[in-house]
Amino acid sequence: MPNNNTSSDLRLHKTSHPVIYEINIRVLLNELSAAKGKRITLDKIPDELVNEWANLGIDAVWLMGVWGSGAIGLQEAKNHHGLQEEFRRVLPDVTDDDIQSSPYAVQSYCVADALGGTSALLSLRKKLAKKGIGLILDYVPNHTARDHEWVFNHPEYYIHGHDGQEIENQVRYFRTETVGGEQTLAFGRDPYFPGWTDTAKLNPCHPETRKAMIETLKVISTMCDGVRCDMAMLVLNEVFLKTWEEQSKAIDVEPVESEFWADAIAATRALKPDFLFIAEAYWNLEWPLQQLGFNFTYDKTLYDRLLKEGASSVRQHLTAEGLYQTRSARFVENHDEPRVAQALPNEPWHFAAVTVAATVPGMFLLHEGQLDGRKKKLPVQLGRRPSEEKNNVTRTFYEKLLSTIDNDVIKKGEWQLLNVRPAWNDNYSSQNIIAYTWKKGADFWLIVVNYAPLNSQGYVELDFEKTKSTSLEFRDLIGPAVYVRNADGVRSKGMYFDLPGYGMHVFDVR
Repeated sequence: MPNNNTSSDLRLHKTSHPVIYEINIRVLLNELSAAKGKRITLDKIPDELVNEWANLGIDAVWLMGVWGSGAIGLQEAKNHHGLQEEFRRVLPDVTDDDIQSSPYAVQSYCVADALGGTSALLSLRKKLAKKGIGLILDYVPNHTARDHEWVFNHPEYYIHGHDGQEIENQVRYFRTETVGGEQTLAFGRDPYFPGWTDTAKLNPCHPETRKAMIETLKVISTMCDGVRCDMAMLVLNEVFLKTWEEQSKAIDVEPVESEFWADAIAATRALKPDFLFIAEAYWNLEWPLQQLGFNFTYDKTLYDRLLKEGASSVRQHLTAEGLYQTRSARFVENHDEPRVAQALPNEPWHFAAVTVAATVPGMFLLHEGQLDGRKKKLPVQLGRRPSEEKNNVTRTFYEKLLSTIDNDVIKKGEWQLLNVRPAWNDNYSSQNIIAYTWKKGADFWLIVVNYAPLNSQGYVELDFEKTKSTSLEFRDLIGPAVYVRNADGVRSKGMYFDLPGYGMHVFDVR
C-alpha cells in the first residue's frame, strides 16, 4: 500500500460545513496539456491553480476520473447510440480521440498511467495538503468494469445469470470468459433501469467479495482523505436484495447478512479515524446511510426543491432533524445534473439558489465550471469540452459568496431557521422569504432570501440576547446594504424586509 502521510492540518477536519470542489480531472489535464503544448500529469498541476482553489476557500477537491479504465468501457462508449447523439449535441466536432471510458466503469483502483500514476497523485496530494486542502476520490461499490481482473480470476465475486440469459435479457446480462470457462454475469444497474453495459455487478453478500471490496477501500484510503461513494444506496441490504435476492443466494457459501457499509466504514476508520465518507444517495435512503457512518449524503431533495419548487417547499425541507441537516451534501449542480446556469432562466434565481445551498448546514458541493457560468453538461465519457465564454458577473458573485462563507461563524457556528410573519393582513408574500441565523460566540449572522420572482414583504422574527446598545447594525456581506434599527423594536416586532424578486442578504449583525 502507498504510504502518504500528509499533514493533519486540513481544513476539512476543522469544520462541519466543508466546501468540496468537484473536478473532472481528465478534462482539466487535457486542457492544461493543450495550453502548455506538452502532457501535464497530476503532479504537474500548476501551483497557481492550487493557490486559486485555496483562495476560494475550498476545503477539499474531489477528482473525478483518476482510476484505470479498460478497452471494453471505451468500446461501449464509442458504440452506444444514445451516447453518440449526446456527444454530438454537446461537442459537434467530437472525434474518437475525445471519447473515453466512463470513470465509473473502473478496471483498476490504480491511478491511470495517462494521469501520471499513483506517484503523481500522491505528489499532488502533498501539494494540496500544504494549502490545507483535502483530496476526495471516487469509490464504486456496486460494480466494476467488465474487464476488471476479478471478472476473469474471481467470477464468484459477481452476480450470475443462467446460461442463455444474456440472449434472453441482453440489457441485464452478458457472457464472458473466466478462469472457470465462459459464464453469464449481470451488468451493474439500479432497480429501475436497464444495466450499465460497461460494468459487471458485484455481490457484496458473498463473503469473499465483501472482503476484497473492503481491502480495495482500505488501499484507496492511503491515497486520499475521503471517498465519494457512487450510488451508495445500491449496496444497502434493502435495495440489493430487492433487486437481486434470488441471484445473490445462488452461491455455495453462507451469505453475509450485515450491512456492507457498516463493515466497510468500520474497517477503514480503524486505519484512518478521520477518513471522510460521502454518499451519492437517493430514494429517501440518506438517513439510513448516515446511521451507518457516512459523514455526508447527497441532498437531492433540496436540489429538486430549489430548482423546481418554491420557498415553502424549501423551508419545509430545512425543518428536518438537525443531525440530518449537518450531514447533508447540498448542491445546485454536479456532473450528473444540468448546469445550473442552463437549468435556471436567470442569474437572480441562480444566485439565490446557490446562496441557500451554500449557507445552510452541511457540506456544500461545487462543480468545476459552475463558477464561470458554464451551461453545457458534459457526458463523463468525453475528455474534451466545448469552449464557453466566461461569465464575469457569475464569477464575481461566486468569489464573493465563497469568501464570505469561509468564516468560523458558518464553518463552526450554530444554525437556526427563523419564522417570517406577514407584513400586513392578506399579504402572503412572507411565505416566499427564507430566513435563518448562524451564531458563534458574540458573532451573529442573518441570511434572508426572497425565493420568488416577485417582491415579498415580511417580518423576520429574531432571537438574540438583549444588548446594552439601543441599536443594531445589519451590514450585508455580499451586497452594499447597511441598516441600523432600534434593538428593542426588532426584538419585539421582528426585522421588516421588502425584498425584490430573488433578493437576498447575508448580514453581519452587531
